Amino acid sequence: MAPNPFLGVFLHALGGLAAGSFYIPFRRVRKWAWESYWIVNGLLSWVITPWIVSSIVCPDTLGILRAAPTSSLIWSFAFGVLWGVGGLTFGLSMRYLGMSLGYALALGFCAAFGTIIPPVFNKTIGDLAAHLSGQVTLAGVLVCLIGIAVCGWAGVSKERELTGDQKKATITEFNFAKGVWVATFAGIMSACMAFAIQAGKPIAELAVNRGVAPLWQNSPVFVVIFAGGFATNFLWCMFLNIRNRSASDYFRGRGGSVLASLRTLANNYVFAGLAGVIWYCQFMFYGMGTTKMGKLNFSSWTIHMAFIIVFSSIWGIIFREWKGAGKKTHWLIVSGILVLVASTLVVGFGNYLAALKR
Repeated sequence: MAPNPFLGVFLHALGGLAAGSFYIPFRRVRKWAWESYWIVNGLLSWVITPWIVSSIVCPDTLGILRAAPTSSLIWSFAFGVLWGVGGLTFGLSMRYLGMSLGYALALGFCAAFGTIIPPVFNKTIGDLAAHLSGQVTLAGVLVCLIGIAVCGWAGVSKERELTGDQKKATITEFNFAKGVWVATFAGIMSACMAFAIQAGKPIAELAVNRGVAPLWQNSPVFVVIFAGGFATNFLWCMFLNIRNRSASDYFRGRGGSVLASLRTLANNYVFAGLAGVIWYCQFMFYGMGTTKMGKLNFSSWTIHMAFIIVFSSIWGIIFREWKGAGKKTHWLIVSGILVLVASTLVVGFGNYLAALKR
């Protein structure tokens, strides 16, 4: 397969657009509790769509999974469960902070912890810090943390400037303190995706050996990982359905008449499901993009993260999430987002230096 970095960047842009946009259809969901539309989204993004895509590009998906090493299946699923906690709290960060600030903080922490945790876990952090490439990468993490701090400062500034009604005019459940906590936790747990994909390598290799195109080798792996993520989210959302008495959302739309209720119900399933399909597209395009980057593949993750932050920020502006905030607050959030994008480029340059040594 001939490398085509320009096509690769375009595919990463599509993946970033999907990741930065999947939460938008939720704005059309009416009269449902958060846990209800979140798990419908999860059913499409973590169960149905991965199976459909994998069955198309890898017709023997079930046979591959049956023949795969048991340890690989168990660890992929287990890390998927942990990653699912990150996905759950990521959704909550959007709920409490909105798209621009929520994405900026959650993805900032995800980038920082996703870079640091693997070498700490593998006990190679000392070797990383001893070389220029590692030092540049760690510097990128520091820049990322600075960007997170600036975005957090913007959030505090917004909290002080706006009244409660102003905050909830664009973000119904705005809560800066809760949002920061869940965004931090989401970043930590989302790093488990890297371990899940690593654990699933024997499955991917088996898929290639059975004739699956290298472009789609991770499709059966995603089936296992996302099943773990769905398990976590399903249990938590069912608990919330029981506690909040919202389980009836799945069967009625709470409209004024029977017809209105059915319309609301159908509308909610369509838009919650659409969010799930869009969410999955980020990984589909990301996986395709990495195969086209050639020697520039080291930059794939940083390019992907940068595009997500950019597109989610654009949506935040379009939906006027910072309406009513002063110039200082607007400058802070723009500066913080730009610093986060810059940090992904620094980390990517560190990976580039490391690749030159190999």
